[in-house]
Amino acid sequence: MAGVKDAAGGESLMQRCKPYVAMISLQFGYAGMNVITKVSLNHGMSHYVLVVYRHAFATLSIAPFALVLERKVRPRMTPWVFLQIFVLALLGPVIDQNFYYAGLKFTSPTFSCAMSNMLPAMTFILAVLFRMEKVNLKKARCVAKVVGTLVTVAGAMLMTLYKGRVVEMVWTKHMHLHGPHPADAAADKDWFTGSIFLIIATLAWASLFILQAATLKRYDAPLSLTTLICFVGTLQAVVVTFVMERQTSVWRIGFDMNLLAAAYAGIVTSSIAYYVQGLVIQSRGPVFASAFSPLMMIIVAIMGSFILAENIYLGGIIGSVLIVAGLYSVLWGKHKENLEKLEAQAMEIPVAIKAVDGNGRIMEIVELDEVQLEKAQANAAVAVRVPAEEARMQGKDQA
Repeated sequence: MAGVKDAAGGESLMQRCKPYVAMISLQFGYAGMNVITKVSLNHGMSHYVLVVYRHAFATLSIAPFALVLERKVRPRMTPWVFLQIFVLALLGPVIDQNFYYAGLKFTSPTFSCAMSNMLPAMTFILAVLFRMEKVNLKKARCVAKVVGTLVTVAGAMLMTLYKGRVVEMVWTKHMHLHGPHPADAAADKDWFTGSIFLIIATLAWASLFILQAATLKRYDAPLSLTTLICFVGTLQAVVVTFVMERQTSVWRIGFDMNLLAAAYAGIVTSSIAYYVQGLVIQSRGPVFASAFSPLMMIIVAIMGSFILAENIYLGGIIGSVLIVAGLYSVLWGKHKENLEKLEAQAMEIPVAIKAVDGNGRIMEIVELDEVQLEKAQANAAVAVRVPAEEARMQGKDQA
């Protein structure tokens, strides 16, 4: 018996560790995408073409699962739902990815990851504007979300407007030359532009979340919806690329870093990551999944300094700390809000208790909320009486 208990205990521990291992592995996957993409962009690949190939790979990898797993639950397509999918594809694959890659090209992987941590704060601002969130400053959770949003925006503004001196790490002090680099002056000119591009990309990503929440109420098939967004986004990205890139040579891709960047981003960060993150959110909730996002920034900073000899600036470090602090403040407020909703739902569930009346009969009294109580009283159905003989038989069975 002891061996069974040990095995069961080991299995239980493994089950508890799975979400942590999955989310940590996912952050390594996202970090790898940022570094590989930066290398590809530095080698001259057009980010417009990269977006097309990325979402083509994503569509081909997600579509089989959507066709098989949701063939019986897929809702009927309507013109209104298709319009929403068209806008979602425009916000995600086209605007978000193109501006993110452009910002990544002008800045650095670490800086881009830090700016993307603004997502929860921007989503909260849009949710308030569209009346999907209510702000009551008398409640601590609302204050935490508002303060966290302000701190996050302050961190992003600091990273955008202040670069500061280069901070030497233990493993990079022999890799970088001391003193200003000739290329730094040219890079500084694009740093502000890249920051604005990253803010626009994060705003588009947050808008996608808001619209996706509304779309899923009409089209409740997440895999199919993702497949359609990626497919329509691929077509839109093709049109944008033809407009922005006039040379046909930009489409040429071989078995090189460009192909790796497109396939990796499409399959790992758009397909596998979606599936793994969905499982974790289903078991532990969105707050748990979101809490791991700053880990990606740390991994990218270490990988970037090793692989790309990336400089880490004081302004970026201070801004990143503010963004992460604001992120966790917003997540804490959201977590408290979810707990309050669960408690409110539990209070609405009718609870049945048993009592004995003066005639020796057991009454099953149902505790109801105010609305249900009024209906019950109107129908004279507040209590259900059970004969005492049946109650005694139940007592014997339990004994």
